[in-house]
Amino acid sequence: MRVVSIVGMPGAGKSEVAKIFEKDGYTKIRFGDITDQEIERRGLELNEEGERDIREQLRKEHGMSAYAELNLPRIEIALQSSDVVVDGLYSWEEYKLLKERYGNNLFVVAVWASPETRYRRLTKRPHRPLTLEEAASRDIMEIENTGKGGPIAMADFTIKNESSLEKLEKETKRVIFALR
Repeated sequence: MRVVSIVGMPGAGKSEVAKIFEKDGYTKIRFGDITDQEIERRGLELNEEGERDIREQLRKEHGMSAYAELNLPRIEIALQSSDVVVDGLYSWEEYKLLKERYGNNLFVVAVWASPETRYRRLTKRPHRPLTLEEAASRDIMEIENTGKGGPIAMADFTIKNESSLEKLEKETKRVIFALR
């Protein structure tokens, strides 16, 4: 069984790529569910500021590999019956933990889109939209505070997502085929 982890900056299309893998039979695990569950547990409003606070608190408590560590039980259970696609690899430490754990059975897929494209998408998305300022701020936080560039640089595959969902699906299926 293999673990395919999707990495990219906010608005690049990670979740869309993960959905395509899921349609192909992979079990999808979204690392960000941990944040959403914690916000709900605490009775907080789901917004960028609240999400950022929770992410930072979880990383203070569990280290920079927090999301990988907290999701390992879900990954292990899913691997008993299928390949797994992880929606949202966030940090260099998470990459290192997953690589150490799964070795040659871990594949990283980077999804790339320009900042202009990503920011446009983030302001228009129906769930958890961001302002332009929030989108730019989140980029800086993810680059400076989590080392997200490392997993992007170490990706086994890169998908450029500057146009349509149809083209994104075609490129994603090309990666799925290569993994078979």
